[in-house]
Amino acid sequence: MLKINRPDAEQSALSLEKRFETTLTAALKAIHSATSPDSTTPEDLERQRKGQELLGRMVTPMLGMRWEPFEIGGMPAAWVRPEQGEHPRKIVLYCHGGGYTTGNLGYARPLAAKLAQGTGCPVLAFEYRLAPEHPYPAALKDAEKAWNYLMHQGWGAADVVLAGDSAGGNMALELVMRLRAEGRRLPGQLVLFSPWTDMTATSETYETRGETDPMLTKNYICAVRQAYAPGADWSKWEYSPLYGDFTAFPPTLIQVGDNEILLEDSLGLRRAMQEQGVLCRLEQWPGMWHVFQMFPIKKAAEAMDSACRFIREGK
Repeated sequence: MLKINRPDAEQSALSLEKRFETTLTAALKAIHSATSPDSTTPEDLERQRKGQELLGRMVTPMLGMRWEPFEIGGMPAAWVRPEQGEHPRKIVLYCHGGGYTTGNLGYARPLAAKLAQGTGCPVLAFEYRLAPEHPYPAALKDAEKAWNYLMHQGWGAADVVLAGDSAGGNMALELVMRLRAEGRRLPGQLVLFSPWTDMTATSETYETRGETDPMLTKNYICAVRQAYAPGADWSKWEYSPLYGDFTAFPPTLIQVGDNEILLEDSLGLRRAMQEQGVLCRLEQWPGMWHVFQMFPIKKAAEAMDSACRFIREGK
């Protein structure tokens, strides 16, 4: 009888996973470079937007999920619902990323579906207006429109988990600050994947992680921030929530890859939140890149399990 040395088998599996991650990282870097990510010309933006939608559709785990598109006051939106029943008390409002210049419902599908699958909660995704055609604050107004829709549907603010990746993380933080300024109730939890919190682009990880991040470059960040808020003072909290007030913010989970240029955006956010008394947990994933959770790799599955457990358990 053939005997399998389990430690050797596990080591072999880990080695295969590592090789796959390395290959995927190289492929992502090549694809990202080919789509002219630093350009915001109409032609290049169209290519980027189509490429992101295709990527979203390719990696979306829709088995056991229902995708229900509709509109909120003319804004495209979609519910992602588990087919086997839903969490009776919670709902997720998900803000997709894309540097405020790209991203749509197709791109939102992977993480929206994974959140629905892992939590049993219905997830609402929405397609906000993009820059440069619609600069700040158009996208933020659309996020508040989605929030208002949930409130009008009878959901309590504390029952809503506000989630976002990259620029969507920026949007989620800005939305909470906007709601608080209006004297409104805040969401029950925040879940942020590689949030873009500092538009000044001055942190040291732009240099120390520049070669290891297959998704983002400093030139890209500078191009999309200019498209989003031309000539703005990016140190203001309206663009960089890192420099804002986190008083009364809900419990927050931040996940970030150790290899991404926005690493310090997450580390700084955790420091600022904790200094202001917010319950905040940060998970720094070794060897991972920007918004790695959307890809079909083991660490992505583990990270999503952790995020969904945070949502289910409320802490």
